[in-house]
Amino acid sequence: MKVVMIGAGYVGLVSGSCFAEFGANVTCVDLDQAKIDRLKAGGIPIYEPGLEDLVARNVAAGRLAFTTDLAGAVSEADLVFIAVGTPTRRGDGHADLAYVYAAAEDIAKNLQGYTVIVDKSTVPVGTARQVERIVREANPQADFDVASNPEFLREGAAISDFMRPDRVVLGVESERAEALLRDLYRPLNLIEAPILVTNLESAELIKYASNAFLATKISFINEMSQLCEAVGADVHAIAKGMGLDGRIGKKFLHAGPGYGGSCFPKDTLALVRIAQEHGVASRIVESVVEVNASQKAQMVKKIRSALGGSESGKTIAVLGLTFKPETDDMRDAPALSILPPLCDKGAKIQAHDPQGMAEAKHMLPASVQYFDSAYAAIAGADAVVLMTEWNEYRGLSANKIKELMAGKVFVDLRNVYEPAAMRAAGFEYCGVGR
Repeated sequence: MKVVMIGAGYVGLVSGSCFAEFGANVTCVDLDQAKIDRLKAGGIPIYEPGLEDLVARNVAAGRLAFTTDLAGAVSEADLVFIAVGTPTRRGDGHADLAYVYAAAEDIAKNLQGYTVIVDKSTVPVGTARQVERIVREANPQADFDVASNPEFLREGAAISDFMRPDRVVLGVESERAEALLRDLYRPLNLIEAPILVTNLESAELIKYASNAFLATKISFINEMSQLCEAVGADVHAIAKGMGLDGRIGKKFLHAGPGYGGSCFPKDTLALVRIAQEHGVASRIVESVVEVNASQKAQMVKKIRSALGGSESGKTIAVLGLTFKPETDDMRDAPALSILPPLCDKGAKIQAHDPQGMAEAKHMLPASVQYFDSAYAAIAGADAVVLMTEWNEYRGLSANKIKELMAGKVFVDLRNVYEPAAMRAAGFEYCGVGR
């Protein structure tokens, strides 16, 4: 089976490599010549655990290739996946579908023989219909179907999510398209992964609904964390008590500085806009977005309060910049909302992140200084702010931190450390909801 992945970004590269691991012949197409050259040379443009080895293995086996030649790749394909970016349009929250529609036009010009065109990107309801219309108008004689196959990949665990998914969603309207997609995913039959077959609109909405619900859990526990601080409760105990209820579950009930990344911020805003366009109220999701923004602002106040009411002239060591561990993704990371106000008020930021510093330098104030290790960033700091819960930050020596710091304030925005132990070690410890 010949598979073409339009877009060699996070979704396209991970999905394409995993399909190659399944045994398909996969060609990843991207207009960025520098990216394709890097991939051909064995480089990986993103950080994702295990991806470099997966790509190398399948390139060596002849199942995975990279090119800028869309025409040549599409003309031989059985399935063409559209995995291009759908960023939020500035100002209105709508998903920008320009790249999706441009890909559809290019695909249409080069179709030969029956082909299934699959939306892999996260797209608003109705996009597959629009892709079908674009292709049909551009190439009336084409023999094709359009399908929706949303991705559910967590950054930092994307390969395992693809190989052992909770479910595979196939939005199809023909038996031929369904049969081809089922054949592609056949290796998952061995682990009895559920495959849900539905119509195009349902498949598109499942992705948004899933991400919005998970974001709701995060915003809910963050709102509870503020109540915990007000009444003297411990948000860890609250989350554990809730999570033990099988109807609720413990996942995504971790208080912190708010959600970020490439999915939740973009998808919650897009779902609100989709509802508005169809005259449907979406008050819960609107509140989720508002609570998330409020939580990030609250973290600035928390840091300021821990520093005695003012950050001016203070040195703050920030551990972690990416929105979550095991990724270099800085998109909508809480650090982007929390650090600039501190800088504006005269704070000196000394930052470290295992993977995100190269990207952070383009997105954070120029005054932020970057260090090669956590301890180097901590040296001379009046306060330490743990922003992202990378594993290497979980085992830091409290004694060494105290020796290196000029002050003793420790603000743990991920509740990694136990408050009693940190206070016993001499820190002025501040967590979230504890």
